[in-house]
Amino acid sequence: MADNTALAAGSDRKRINVNQDHELRDWSKKFGVTPEALQAAVKAVGDRAVDVQTYLAGIARDGGAGPASS
Repeated sequence: MADNTALAAGSDRKRINVNQDHELRDWSKKFGVTPEALQAAVKAVGDRAVDVQTYLAGIARDGGAGPASS
């Protein structure tokens, strides 16, 4: 399914496509992170917005240290 940039809600807003400049910009602004941090988060947990938000909140809570290595 093609990304419909005219949609403001629905399934297009549940996933983050970091290959689309406008999505990278908008989601980075929404989460208050750099585009590079957003790309790293998507790489770590996938493209579901809720998972990325949870991941970024955990990093912020941990003081920016990121997930602990095992």
